[in-house]
Amino acid sequence: MIERLQTLEDRYEKLNELLSDPEVISDTNKLREYSKEQSGLEETVTNYREYKEVAEQLDDAKAMLKDNLDDDMTEMVKEEISELSQQKTDLEEKLKVLMLPSDPNDDKNVIVEIRGAAGGDEAALFAGDLYRMYARYAESQGWKIDVIESTSNEVGGYKEIIFMIKGDRAYSKMKFENGAHRVQRVPETESGGRIHTSTATVAVLPEAEEVEVEIHDKDIRVDTFASSGPGGQSVNTTMSAVRLTHEPTGIVVSCQDEKSQIKNKEKAMKVLRARVYDKFQREEQAKLDETRKSAVGTGDRSERIRTYNFPQSRVSDHRIGLTLQKLDQILQGNMDEILDALLMEEQAKKLEAIGE
Repeated sequence: MIERLQTLEDRYEKLNELLSDPEVISDTNKLREYSKEQSGLEETVTNYREYKEVAEQLDDAKAMLKDNLDDDMTEMVKEEISELSQQKTDLEEKLKVLMLPSDPNDDKNVIVEIRGAAGGDEAALFAGDLYRMYARYAESQGWKIDVIESTSNEVGGYKEIIFMIKGDRAYSKMKFENGAHRVQRVPETESGGRIHTSTATVAVLPEAEEVEVEIHDKDIRVDTFASSGPGGQSVNTTMSAVRLTHEPTGIVVSCQDEKSQIKNKEKAMKVLRARVYDKFQREEQAKLDETRKSAVGTGDRSERIRTYNFPQSRVSDHRIGLTLQKLDQILQGNMDEILDALLMEEQAKKLEAIGE
């Protein structure tokens, strides 16, 4: 591990030189590429340098014990050795985690698709709750949200809402939301006060760059139509809404959120590219050994990952057996406790796999 860490530090120093090179500074693509690489190495290199410093101090302290010290000085050195040994161990564990293979999509923006599933209007209302939860969480992270497409219903929920989250390492955190979410509560329309169970599905797709997935114009059928509101009511008499069909895969994306046909096509293209990229990734993943699937879930959108129980103000994540009595806080976007626990579980399983 030390050899790998030294190689990373050497690369970090080389990137510092490259980022000062006038040729690199004048090349926007190279400047962005090297800056991103350097940023990705910074935390690991900083901790490695601290580790080397602590290791050197520990060696010096151990060497001091070989000198003829009085009892008080010997006791002080032994105490210092104990503290430095603990620091070294802690840094080793941290470096092991930092050296784990990362998901190549972690740095990307994400496209999130929420759909009401079982439960009719109540499922659509729950889909709206999830959207607002993610919007508040995104705001707390300093991320930006851009709604791409939404289909609301008469009671104020969403049959479907698709939106993009742009921000630092958005996918690394949002990827854990992929799956089926279940809600248990008494619907406002339920006069008998009975608890109903409804579900909504969440799909989290990494934004795909044009260079990552090749989509040819000849493979896309473009249809335009007039946009409509809830219940089919017309909201726009112009043909601004766009439907894209990727004929090789059969993937269809519609967008009518903007008044401009061009903007709708641009947004639809982002979703189409992400869905095609996701499809290819899933096909590749399916070829891997089943035992390599993460313990925090397969990412299958049909997998029930979490339950939101309103009568008991409880949220339970079924993948890691975590239950929190903080429903209101979580729905307000305070999701760090859940997402941090899921990340720790993912890291623990990766460490376990390396040790096998």
